[in-house]
Amino acid sequence: MPTTGVGVAVSPSGREVDDVVDGVLRSSRVLVSIAARSLAGVADKVTVPQYRALVVLASRGPQNAGALADVLGVHSSTLTRLCDRLVHKGLITRKESPINRREVLLRLATRGQRLVKSVTDRRRAEIAAIVARVPKAQREAMVTALQAFGDAAGEATESAWLPGWSDE
Repeated sequence: MPTTGVGVAVSPSGREVDDVVDGVLRSSRVLVSIAARSLAGVADKVTVPQYRALVVLASRGPQNAGALADVLGVHSSTLTRLCDRLVHKGLITRKESPINRREVLLRLATRGQRLVKSVTDRRRAEIAAIVARVPKAQREAMVTALQAFGDAAGEATESAWLPGWSDE
Protein backbone atom coordinates (compact mmCIF):
# COMPACT_ATOMS: atom_id res chain seq x y z
CA MET A 1 0.00 0.00 0.00
CA PRO A 2 1.37 3.50 -0.81
CA THR A 3 2.53 5.76 2.02
CA THR A 4 2.50 9.51 2.58
CA GLY A 5 5.73 11.48 2.92
CA VAL A 6 5.64 10.76 6.67
CA GLY A 7 5.33 6.97 6.26
CA VAL A 8 1.58 6.68 6.95
CA ALA A 9 -0.21 4.11 4.79
CA VAL A 10 -2.99 5.55 2.66
CA SER A 11 -5.78 3.94 0.69
CA PRO A 12 -6.22 4.85 -3.00
CA SER A 13 -8.76 7.52 -1.96
CA GLY A 14 -6.25 8.73 0.65
CA ARG A 15 -3.57 8.91 -2.07
CA GLU A 16 -5.94 11.11 -4.08
CA VAL A 17 -6.35 13.44 -1.09
CA ASP A 18 -2.58 13.41 -0.57
CA ASP A 19 -2.04 14.38 -4.22
CA VAL A 20 -4.47 17.28 -3.83
CA VAL A 21 -2.71 18.39 -0.64
CA ASP A 22 0.65 18.28 -2.45
CA GLY A 23 -0.78 20.39 -5.28
CA VAL A 24 -2.27 22.90 -2.85
CA LEU A 25 1.00 23.14 -0.91
CA ARG A 26 2.93 23.75 -4.14
CA SER A 27 0.45 26.42 -5.18
CA SER A 28 0.49 27.98 -1.72
CA ARG A 29 4.26 28.51 -1.99
CA VAL A 30 3.64 30.51 -5.15
CA LEU A 31 0.79 32.46 -3.54
CA VAL A 32 2.82 33.21 -0.41
CA SER A 33 5.57 34.65 -2.62
CA ILE A 34 3.03 36.79 -4.45
CA ALA A 35 1.51 37.92 -1.15
CA ALA A 36 4.92 38.86 0.25
CA ARG A 37 5.79 40.90 -2.84
CA SER A 38 2.40 42.64 -2.83
CA LEU A 39 2.82 43.60 0.82
CA ALA A 40 6.36 44.88 0.30
CA GLY A 41 4.88 48.05 -1.18
CA VAL A 42 3.02 48.82 2.05
CA ALA A 43 5.50 47.43 4.58
CA ASP A 44 6.18 50.95 5.82
CA LYS A 45 2.44 51.43 6.50
CA VAL A 46 1.28 48.15 8.08
CA THR A 47 2.55 44.92 9.56
CA VAL A 48 1.29 41.56 8.32
CA PRO A 49 -1.03 41.12 11.38
CA GLN A 50 -2.41 44.64 10.80
CA TYR A 51 -3.00 43.83 7.14
CA ARG A 52 -4.81 40.61 8.12
CA ALA A 53 -7.16 42.67 10.29
CA LEU A 54 -7.84 45.04 7.39
CA VAL A 55 -8.63 42.12 5.09
CA VAL A 56 -11.04 40.60 7.62
CA LEU A 57 -12.85 43.93 7.91
CA ALA A 58 -12.90 44.21 4.12
CA SER A 59 -14.29 40.71 3.65
CA ARG A 60 -16.68 40.50 6.62
CA GLY A 61 -17.67 44.11 7.14
CA PRO A 62 -17.73 45.96 10.46
CA GLN A 63 -16.87 43.80 13.47
CA ASN A 64 -16.82 44.26 17.19
CA ALA A 65 -13.44 43.74 18.84
CA GLY A 66 -14.31 40.31 20.22
CA ALA A 67 -15.40 38.96 16.85
CA LEU A 68 -12.33 40.35 15.10
CA ALA A 69 -10.01 38.94 17.79
CA ASP A 70 -11.64 35.51 17.37
CA VAL A 71 -11.23 35.53 13.58
CA LEU A 72 -7.60 36.60 13.87
CA GLY A 73 -6.91 34.17 16.71
CA VAL A 74 -5.47 36.81 19.04
CA HIS A 75 -6.17 37.90 22.61
CA SER A 76 -8.44 40.93 23.00
CA SER A 77 -5.63 43.04 24.51
CA THR A 78 -3.44 42.30 21.49
CA LEU A 79 -6.29 43.29 19.19
CA THR A 80 -6.86 46.52 21.11
CA ARG A 81 -3.24 47.57 20.59
CA LEU A 82 -3.34 46.53 16.93
CA CYS A 83 -6.54 48.54 16.36
CA ASP A 84 -5.16 51.56 18.24
CA ARG A 85 -2.34 51.64 15.70
CA LEU A 86 -4.70 51.21 12.74
CA VAL A 87 -6.97 54.00 14.02
CA HIS A 88 -3.93 56.25 14.52
CA LYS A 89 -2.87 55.54 10.91
CA GLY A 90 -6.36 56.39 9.67
CA LEU A 91 -6.93 52.88 8.27
CA ILE A 92 -9.90 51.89 10.44
CA THR A 93 -12.52 53.69 12.49
CA ARG A 94 -14.26 52.90 15.75
CA LYS A 95 -17.94 53.77 15.84
CA GLU A 96 -20.77 53.11 18.24
CA SER A 97 -23.06 50.35 17.01
CA PRO A 98 -26.42 51.66 15.79
CA ILE A 99 -28.06 48.63 17.41
CA ASN A 100 -26.27 48.57 20.77
CA ARG A 101 -24.68 51.82 22.00
CA ARG A 102 -22.42 49.88 24.38
CA GLU A 103 -20.84 48.05 21.47
CA VAL A 104 -18.10 49.61 19.34
CA LEU A 105 -17.75 48.50 15.73
CA LEU A 106 -14.46 48.50 13.86
CA ARG A 107 -14.66 49.24 10.15
CA LEU A 108 -12.34 50.08 7.31
CA ALA A 109 -11.72 53.76 6.74
CA THR A 110 -11.31 55.03 3.19
CA ARG A 111 -7.50 54.87 3.54
CA GLY A 112 -7.76 51.26 4.69
CA GLN A 113 -9.96 50.41 1.71
CA ARG A 114 -7.44 52.00 -0.66
CA LEU A 115 -4.56 50.10 0.94
CA VAL A 116 -6.33 46.72 0.71
CA LYS A 117 -7.38 47.48 -2.86
CA SER A 118 -3.84 48.45 -3.82
CA VAL A 119 -2.38 45.22 -2.43
CA THR A 120 -5.19 43.17 -3.99
CA ASP A 121 -4.65 44.83 -7.38
CA ARG A 122 -0.93 43.97 -7.26
CA ARG A 123 -1.76 40.37 -6.37
CA ARG A 124 -4.42 40.15 -9.04
CA ALA A 125 -2.00 41.36 -11.74
CA GLU A 126 0.70 38.88 -10.77
CA ILE A 127 -1.76 36.00 -10.51
CA ALA A 128 -3.29 36.94 -13.89
CA ALA A 129 0.15 36.73 -15.50
CA ILE A 130 0.59 33.20 -14.13
CA VAL A 131 -2.93 32.10 -15.11
CA ALA A 132 -2.33 33.37 -18.64
CA ARG A 133 0.46 30.75 -18.91
CA VAL A 134 -1.94 27.92 -17.93
CA PRO A 135 -3.34 26.16 -21.00
CA LYS A 136 -6.85 27.47 -21.74
CA ALA A 137 -8.30 23.96 -21.63
CA GLN A 138 -7.28 23.63 -17.95
CA ARG A 139 -8.54 26.98 -16.68
CA GLU A 140 -12.19 26.01 -16.18
CA ALA A 141 -11.15 23.05 -14.03
CA MET A 142 -8.91 25.41 -12.02
CA VAL A 143 -11.81 27.75 -11.37
CA THR A 144 -14.04 24.92 -10.20
CA ALA A 145 -11.36 23.42 -7.96
CA LEU A 146 -10.29 26.73 -6.44
CA GLN A 147 -13.88 27.80 -5.79
CA ALA A 148 -14.57 24.48 -4.07
CA PHE A 149 -11.43 24.95 -1.95
CA GLY A 150 -12.44 28.50 -0.97
CA ASP A 151 -15.99 27.36 -0.19
CA ALA A 152 -14.71 24.49 1.98
CA ALA A 153 -12.54 26.99 3.89
CA GLY A 154 -15.46 29.41 4.36
CA GLU A 155 -13.74 32.22 2.49
CA ALA A 156 -15.84 35.02 0.96
CA THR A 157 -15.70 35.42 -2.80
CA GLU A 158 -14.05 38.49 -4.30
CA SER A 159 -17.42 39.78 -5.52
CA ALA A 160 -18.87 39.45 -2.01
CA TRP A 161 -16.50 41.94 -0.42
CA LEU A 162 -14.66 44.25 -2.79
CA PRO A 163 -17.60 46.21 -4.32
CA GLY A 164 -19.52 46.57 -1.06
CA TRP A 165 -17.00 48.59 0.90
CA SER A 166 -18.44 51.52 2.72
CA ASP A 167 -16.82 53.98 5.08
CA GLU A 168 -20.04 54.79 6.89
